[in-house]
Amino acid sequence: MGIAKNINAAVTREFQIFVKPAGPLCNLNCSYCYYLDKSILFSNAGITRMKEDLLGVYIRSHIQASTGPVIAFSWHGGEPLLAGKDFYRRAVALQKKWCPPGKKIINGIQTNGTLIDEEWCKFLAEEKFMVGLSLDGPEVLHNTLRIAKDGSGTFRKVIHGFDLLVMHDVEPEILCVVHSGNSPYPLNVYRFFRQLGATYISFIPLAQQHSGGGATEGSVDPEVWGEFLCTVFDEWLSKDIGKIKVQIIEEALRTAFNQEHTLCIFKPVCGGVPVVEYNGDFYSCDHFVNPEHWIGNLKSASVSELLDSEKQAVFGRAKRDTLPDQCLKCEVLSMCNGECPKNRFSFAQDGEPGLNYLCGGYRKFFNHCRPFIQKVSAVYRQC
Repeated sequence: MGIAKNINAAVTREFQIFVKPAGPLCNLNCSYCYYLDKSILFSNAGITRMKEDLLGVYIRSHIQASTGPVIAFSWHGGEPLLAGKDFYRRAVALQKKWCPPGKKIINGIQTNGTLIDEEWCKFLAEEKFMVGLSLDGPEVLHNTLRIAKDGSGTFRKVIHGFDLLVMHDVEPEILCVVHSGNSPYPLNVYRFFRQLGATYISFIPLAQQHSGGGATEGSVDPEVWGEFLCTVFDEWLSKDIGKIKVQIIEEALRTAFNQEHTLCIFKPVCGGVPVVEYNGDFYSCDHFVNPEHWIGNLKSASVSELLDSEKQAVFGRAKRDTLPDQCLKCEVLSMCNGECPKNRFSFAQDGEPGLNYLCGGYRKFFNHCRPFIQKVSAVYRQC
């Protein structure tokens, strides 16, 4: 597998592992979910939750691989709350037991919000978890695709979970998937989140490729995606600077200060956001959980070895090395860097393959906000 056997202790690593303690299991049946079908990889395992001994192996190895003062754990799914409260109590206890002196451990968890109750909120608040909550806008838009197993809408349960979190001083980050159903209504969506009191919002474009090669019907149209972002930016600029953080605007602003991107999709090279499944399998990326991108297993290799493996490095460099010539000549390359490799299923103007499906939308948005970013940069240079 090309796993490194001799790890230099001086290596500096920046990584965020998406841990799947309940694997692809979920209590919902969202029509755009790309992870539910991963259950086929584990259909014969007979297990639905990470075992305690493996949890200990993972946490200890993750801590040992971390080189910075803050050690971050990210719990994902499926629906990670299905692992149960006791699982996370044990995880936190192990983190505290093995946290090195002078370092700080933080936890983030991404949830659909429908299972949140008072006990969950008390635990998440006490242990200072950061919570990402999936919500696609007002009820009629959210319920279009985010549905329960019986086909019913989930909006009211999600809002109940949101309200409980806020009551317990847990401020959730809104994770909004932008698809063909809600993308024509950017102001409705954004103003709804503002009305909720959300202070951090991430807009995630739905871009899925069907077997014929093009985008699925539910995918957001690239031009509509660009218009959605431009409309949100204008609203934010006129009313919400200093009040609401919109992740993609924050990322664009980083270029004003010559800062590296923090979001993996905009970094020149990827590979720093791998997946650990509940059975210890380590995959290159959340969007590449398949046999071709299996790197190893925690039962036979450490987190450091897996992160530093040549196979993972090749995967990461491919993002930069396979950019079409059209991207290399683009005026907003530093803002986009070709975005996520999973979305590169379109063709450049000269017919070269590998152009990001969402290219037109991103180019429109980044050019739209460039004058503001240039003004911010000029002020920053004068300070």
